[in-house]
Amino acid sequence: MDINKENKLIYQHNVITSGRYDYSACMLDILFMVLSGLESGKLEYTIHIQDIETITGRNWNLKQLREATESIGSRMFEIETLESLEQIWLFSKVKYMKGTGSFTVKLNEEATPYFFDLKNNFTALQLKSVLNCSSKYAKRLYSIACQWRSVGSKRFEIIELKKMLGLIDKKGNEQFERISDFKKFVLDIARTQISENTDIELDYELKKRGREFYWITLHINSQKFKQLEIDFAKPLDIQKFKSKLIAYGFTDEQAELIAIKEKEKDFDILITDLNEKVKTRKLAVKKSIAYLIGIYQNKGILPTKD
Repeated sequence: MDINKENKLIYQHNVITSGRYDYSACMLDILFMVLSGLESGKLEYTIHIQDIETITGRNWNLKQLREATESIGSRMFEIETLESLEQIWLFSKVKYMKGTGSFTVKLNEEATPYFFDLKNNFTALQLKSVLNCSSKYAKRLYSIACQWRSVGSKRFEIIELKKMLGLIDKKGNEQFERISDFKKFVLDIARTQISENTDIELDYELKKRGREFYWITLHINSQKFKQLEIDFAKPLDIQKFKSKLIAYGFTDEQAELIAIKEKEKDFDILITDLNEKVKTRKLAVKKSIAYLIGIYQNKGILPTKD
């Protein structure tokens, strides 16, 4: 497994994390693959089918993929604030490159603020974690849980969460209206997949108002992976680099030292070189994090044990 892909972090605007939309699992995977390769100002991104198959171990069906990209064009995001209700479409074009196992996605220019203007309004996700969940509801709930992981829990009105997940349409038609069906086909599946396949553990609690279930509280345990807590006094690029380092297995203290003293591009070169050496069997590394710690100890960036 490519260490870069195994530990890749993606950054998603919270408008996308908590927006109201109904994307299939395949459509969400396309979105996450685009997020994983974002470059400032760049609108077109090429996705190689083999990349996602390598990460997840699952095959992408071409027919299903084409249906997903076709549907992306008609699916909108609805963003509601106190002042306005905005409807946007994230992508403007998809182009398949025959015989290459790849396709190109073009971002809608109107949506670019929600890809690039993150500032302090973003959620960090592990790419492998979110791709490993096969349920579209697990993917969405994982993203939402990551947004609130530093808090540990988040309460929603059930009807609001259903709208976020695309379970209630504009006409008020509701999927899984019975609470038992909502639990069985959405919540329980998501809880299992998230807890088994991602860097967090998720549980939920339902509460009534009167005779009907009205509230749902998501309980998020991120002890499996210490997420970056945003320090607004520090530059965003350092915070992102620190978050990436933590995802590779460095402790919070180690990541802090490296992010301050090392350039992210030099770290990426180091990882690329390490992957190449492992792939060509020039280097046998059983635990990549121990190897990386050793490199930064030799550089004098990390302290050595007495």
